[in-house]
Amino acid sequence: MTDALATADAPADLVLTGGRIHLFDDAATAASSIAIRDGLVVAHDDDARTLAPRARRVIDLDGRTVLPGINDAHLHAAWLGARWPALFFGDHEASHDEDSGPLVTTNRERRAALQRAWRLLASLGITSYTEPGIGPGEDGGPTGCFGTSMLDTYLDLHREGVQTSRVTLLRLFGTIDGEGDLEAFRTGIQAPAPATDDRWLCIPGVKIFADGIPPMRTAWVREPYADGSSGALLTRGPDGALDAFRQMVRLAHDADLQVAVHATGDRSIAEFLSVLEEADAGPRRHPHYVVHADLAFDDLIERMRAIGVGAAVQPLIAAFTHAWASGTLGAERAARAWPLARMIDRGILTTVTSDAPIATPDWRASVDAAVRLLSEAGIADSTASRRALVRRMTVDAARQDGASEWKGTLSAGFVGDLCVLSADPLDPGTRVAGIDVDATVVGGRIVFERGTTPDVDAEAVAAEATA
Repeated sequence: MTDALATADAPADLVLTGGRIHLFDDAATAASSIAIRDGLVVAHDDDARTLAPRARRVIDLDGRTVLPGINDAHLHAAWLGARWPALFFGDHEASHDEDSGPLVTTNRERRAALQRAWRLLASLGITSYTEPGIGPGEDGGPTGCFGTSMLDTYLDLHREGVQTSRVTLLRLFGTIDGEGDLEAFRTGIQAPAPATDDRWLCIPGVKIFADGIPPMRTAWVREPYADGSSGALLTRGPDGALDAFRQMVRLAHDADLQVAVHATGDRSIAEFLSVLEEADAGPRRHPHYVVHADLAFDDLIERMRAIGVGAAVQPLIAAFTHAWASGTLGAERAARAWPLARMIDRGILTTVTSDAPIATPDWRASVDAAVRLLSEAGIADSTASRRALVRRMTVDAARQDGASEWKGTLSAGFVGDLCVLSADPLDPGTRVAGIDVDATVVGGRIVFERGTTPDVDAEAVAAEATA
């Protein structure tokens, strides 16, 4: 057997055989069969096929492709579930007038939003995600999707054992896309995170909003925008915005919390890095990272690499906003923005994410957008470049989660989280958005099977009709 876990006297729960199974281990192994028992991968190839006759379920892949479960390391699931199919950018663009009232107000509505999001993610092959910002700073927020009540709903569903997605959740002590107060932040991080099973609901750190976005001229930049403005920090404290921001980062770092900073401007990124450099920060189980990092120019990427700071980037948002940003930044700076190719080349921890519902949660569209972004940077479409991109949705996303020892690959001993695809997204020239997700497995349990699992929207409509 390939691993001591694959004992002959115990049946496998699930065997998939007859396809191309990308393990995403360091050797870039492709197996033809895989076996899962008690939620873990136990065997590959001949050893997996040996377990097939007594397995509880065998899936004949018939030449299809298997990837590790996709991990969207920046996705607002509660908000997505409440809004779906309305997105801010994309094929389902629609608006909800949040001045007209919250999207969710009751526990029943919050539960429905999360469970709807989980069904949607399962249908897309997504098995893990990061919920980037839930907490008391949003208790009076306009959507109802980000406050303490939503955290309580997460905890309820987690304790009931009904999750079909693994979740990393960051606490928020300010407002989404808005101001954060230093004293509220200081008080917030003193309260310990709730006790959970980290493999299903991990709460390792905090989200801090540093600035806005370049198209709106609210990202804090070193060189002024075309209109002469420079953006500003969103943090607030008695000694000014910069002091408050620096103190927030240092307080969280010193408390051994993961810090994810929404920072798109080069100056806000630089100040974040300066705090960590002064703290002599280095590699850690839950690495700090910059969310978006639109203007992380070369000098900042080198500093990020030196101290182990990662970046969660969104190629789809780059595609939707590039022309808009060119008008505020100027063509030369806009051409250097969203430096995904440089991040990959320099080896910094990078995750390719959606920021849904800003853009679609469909990772296949994100891969296609990322392929185009690399092409614009002179990187040819190849199996190697595509592997590098999918790695940032699997292996590197697990590293961001502090979970690289147990998820992100399909090696023996790792959790049996995977998706079955109708074709191989690593094949150059393939339009990934045209590939079907045929099945999704989380911990060895099939949570989606095309043609069998009820449609997400049909289920939601039926539930709403009987509410």
